[in-house]
Amino acid sequence: MNKIGFIVTTVLVALVLLSSTVFVVDQRQFGVVYALGQIKEVITQPGLNFKLPPPFQNVTYLDKRLLTLDSTNAEPVYTAEKQRVVIDWYVRWRITNPADYIRNVGLDETTGANQLNVVVRNAFQADINKYTVKELLSSKRDALMASVKSQVLATVNGPKPWGINVIDVRITRVDYVSDITDSVYRRMEAERQRVANELRSTGVAAGEKIRADADRQREVTVADAYRDAQKIKGAGDAQANQIYAQAFGQNPQFAKFYRSLDAYKASFDNKSDAMVIDESSDFFKIMHDGGTPAAAAAPARPVKR
Repeated sequence: MNKIGFIVTTVLVALVLLSSTVFVVDQRQFGVVYALGQIKEVITQPGLNFKLPPPFQNVTYLDKRLLTLDSTNAEPVYTAEKQRVVIDWYVRWRITNPADYIRNVGLDETTGANQLNVVVRNAFQADINKYTVKELLSSKRDALMASVKSQVLATVNGPKPWGINVIDVRITRVDYVSDITDSVYRRMEAERQRVANELRSTGVAAGEKIRADADRQREVTVADAYRDAQKIKGAGDAQANQIYAQAFGQNPQFAKFYRSLDAYKASFDNKSDAMVIDESSDFFKIMHDGGTPAAAAAPARPVKR
């Protein structure tokens, strides 16, 4: 029984020792083997590898893929015309020499990203004050990014190389600081309001002009129509009077009788009217005479009740 326990214990110890000497490097990683704190070997190819058990040798891993660093600092910088702007940028970079990276930067990707962030931010702050806001937004944008990339490469490839390569530096946004942005928006809003008021005033003036012209044309049209109507009416009255004169001239007695009937009709038009007539008046002479025509009398004045 003791022999079986010894064998099992020996096998377990052997497995533990074997597992501590075997490690696998992924295709997305570098494997760095340390021997008593010194870099002994850098493994760049994926696969199964062997080392001495700890504490004689240890292994760490670094990412060999293309990494992205986004800006995190919203501190404003000054342009050539002393305008405060905030820029957003990103950097694409990768580790190319793990030994130099570990010696001069750190043991993981986060340390390198933090140091690279400082270098890129300082480069942008040094170059942005050479350009105006308009140039940053259009013609000089590419030149600025190329200049910043050159400065960053000069730093990481200096006397103590970082063991990294900066692939690209890009600006994603250039904007005024919040208080200036609010002021710009208010100025834009005021300008739009001024243009809107100007357009409204122009529209009101044009409307008044159109209405005035329409009123003038209406007055002219009505006046012309009234003039033509009066001409036609005058011509009709003249023709009617001529016809009346011709007709009444043929029989004056009948004319007087007809005019008396018209006077009676006009006098008795309203049932509520009361008439006061002198007994000696000739107004009802035709009626008294049984229809004999007499000199036509003027109608009596009606009195309203």
